[in-house]
Amino acid sequence: MRIERPGPPAPRSRGTGAVEPRRGPVARLGRATRTAPGRLRLAGALLAVLTLAFGALTAVQLNARAAAAERVVRSSQPLSQAAADISRSLADADATAATGFLLAGAEPRTVRARYEEDLRYASQLISEAAGRTDSSSSLHELISSLNQQVPVYAGLVETARANNRQGYPLGGAYQRYASEQMRTVLLPTAARLSAAQDEVLADDLADARSTPWAGYALGVVALLALAWVQLTLFRRTNRVFNIGLLAATATVLAAVLWLTVSATGAGSALQRGERDGAAPLRALNAARVDVLTARLAENLHYVSRGSSTAYAKLWSTTTDHLYATDPQRGGPAGTLAQAQALAPADARATVDQALRDYQQWNERHTAATALENQGDYQAALDATVTAEEANAPRTADAAFSAADRQLAHAALLEEGRFRDEALGVDGDLRTAAAGVAALGLAAAAAALGGLGRRLAEYR
Repeated sequence: MRIERPGPPAPRSRGTGAVEPRRGPVARLGRATRTAPGRLRLAGALLAVLTLAFGALTAVQLNARAAAAERVVRSSQPLSQAAADISRSLADADATAATGFLLAGAEPRTVRARYEEDLRYASQLISEAAGRTDSSSSLHELISSLNQQVPVYAGLVETARANNRQGYPLGGAYQRYASEQMRTVLLPTAARLSAAQDEVLADDLADARSTPWAGYALGVVALLALAWVQLTLFRRTNRVFNIGLLAATATVLAAVLWLTVSATGAGSALQRGERDGAAPLRALNAARVDVLTARLAENLHYVSRGSSTAYAKLWSTTTDHLYATDPQRGGPAGTLAQAQALAPADARATVDQALRDYQQWNERHTAATALENQGDYQAALDATVTAEEANAPRTADAAFSAADRQLAHAALLEEGRFRDEALGVDGDLRTAAAGVAALGLAAAAAALGGLGRRLAEYR
């Protein structure tokens, strides 16, 4: 015998005998909105979703900006300054090596120590940069090139020094070749590394300062929805206040205000740090490298014993790039003039003094050149650099050293100014993110509580 399995129960029929169709989610939602309790429940769900979404989205945006602000302080700005310090240390090492070569057997221990410290510090910074850079990054190739070329340069300088001590003319050729490698290979590579790190810093600053427009938009939508629900309730019930909805509105307003204060405060602090710290420091770093390049050109001119005009031209080109003394000269201001114009109040006096020292150096260089043009090479050399302590304060080297010290001091002030402004911004943004998220949750609870009291009246 065949036994048939029972099928699904047939839908209930209405009095007319018609079969009632099954209702989907949309149909059930439409049916719910035709009753006052259903509309209240729907309004409560909408307000809860909007306020919670506002709190969550704003917290995510603020935390992203806090992470960027933290990268600025802990990573991108220190790496940007480290790249600039690599350029400065290498340029200073080259200028100092040339000074030591000119002094030969009378080279003071301090000159040799400064050269060795410059190379040690540059090598340390290169090693640290390599440790922080992904091997697949475009920066890794630049860092590897520097890491390979620094020992080559140091070897050339040692060969020049050994030949010079023995009185061999070949020493000058080695010294000039070492400097050429520095100026054509190492310093351009270091400059590209510095420019790339500056771009990373600029990107992080832009991310940290960006306005959280999505959070603002969702906050405005939540406020409009709260206002609409309260206006609808007033028209239907003639009741002016709903405590829960008023509390939710006040809470969302407080969250938007907190968002505005924190985002504006963070942006202003980072903008001040950029204006009074990072931007002046970039100009100052460029000026310091130009000062060292001018000093190198001055020294190499005497290393070559005036046999080439290349170093006199390098001096002229570099000092033109450093500071424009002719007001009719077109083009942008020199790097030292830019550093002076951008210097914040607490560093301006130091940069001004560096400019005065540079001008004195330029005057002493001109006087030494006049002695050389008269045929007195030794007097010109002694006016430029000397191992005699009594005459050292009146040399071009002394004026250069004074300008370099002032620029170094100004760099410390400007870097400190940047850190003072940027430090703590990430913490303020994270606190605001947690606060806005909590206020969004509180607003949702208040809105549901306020509508819940209205729903209770229908029971």
